[in-house]
Amino acid sequence: MCSKFSVSTTPCNYGANDARFLQSETSVARKRAQGIKAHKCSSSGAIPRLSIKEFIPHTDLRVHEIVERQSQANNLAKQDACRRAEMNPKLLEEAYKRCRNICSEYARTYYLASLLMTKQRQKAIWAIYAWGTRIDEMVDGPNAVYMSKSFLDRWEERLEDIFDGRPYDILDAALTDTVSNFCLDIKSFKEMIEGMRMDTWKSRYKNFQELYLYCYYVAGTTGIITVPVMGIAAESSVCAKSIYNAAIHFGIANQLTNILRDVGEDALRGRIYLPQDELEQFGLSDDDVFARKVTDNWIEFMKEQIARARFYYSLAEQGISHLDKASHWPVSTDRPSHR
Repeated sequence: MCSKFSVSTTPCNYGANDARFLQSETSVARKRAQGIKAHKCSSSGAIPRLSIKEFIPHTDLRVHEIVERQSQANNLAKQDACRRAEMNPKLLEEAYKRCRNICSEYARTYYLASLLMTKQRQKAIWAIYAWGTRIDEMVDGPNAVYMSKSFLDRWEERLEDIFDGRPYDILDAALTDTVSNFCLDIKSFKEMIEGMRMDTWKSRYKNFQELYLYCYYVAGTTGIITVPVMGIAAESSVCAKSIYNAAIHFGIANQLTNILRDVGEDALRGRIYLPQDELEQFGLSDDDVFARKVTDNWIEFMKEQIARARFYYSLAEQGISHLDKASHWPVSTDRPSHR
């Protein structure tokens, strides 16, 4: 049986006006006007202003399908879809302990935030993070050069087995237990793998919409996955879609922060996770990124990128208050430390 978590039953209609992650253009402009001052650059005159108008419709990413499947009403109606594997309690205890160790080693900040959660939520977060870290190591770890794309295909097959209650190893056992406890949807996990696949063939992003999609795959999906774990307050009058949107925004904001923090490290790998058209607007190129020169144009460019990340954090904050009360503090203190 699926464990229960509180989700508002307020209906949401996915009409044309709702099929966006971002707020209205008027609201966006107001927020940016409050947080960004005009800048001048002696070499090129007025610094160009970036506009946060890009969005990806729900109909394209089909997020609403996941929301519906992970909502309480749908889960309770289809409890037989959640397969619980019978596993030795001592094995599970050891499995979660190993997941905890991975989380504490690779993401100290996330780990400390998890310690503020209830025991069941702690274990779920550890299992989810350990699974994602293992994929990331395939792509970016020290042995990544020896990994072929077929490894990710095999990983997706193992994911199917996890959701069917057939864990391959002890770490998979922890995730098998977690997905059955919270009735998580497999689609977001598969999309996370797709984001890792992008890292095997794509090292440039021509605009923010392309980068947004990557951020959604590798981090926004984590937001979707963890909503049932964090729980939505029973008294919340906001529809589930809005809470999931906030969770996606939080993942996007975290990923953008990671990207800005790791520009130099990524450049050493030949990767630039910055919108190419926006670099050009500021008179910058790949060569400038690789040279790691901090010029006036670079500073102004980075200010705009930071403003964008903060914008997504502000959108995410709107949803935190609607989570289960016990999750408010852990989520509020969570900050990125690993991509």
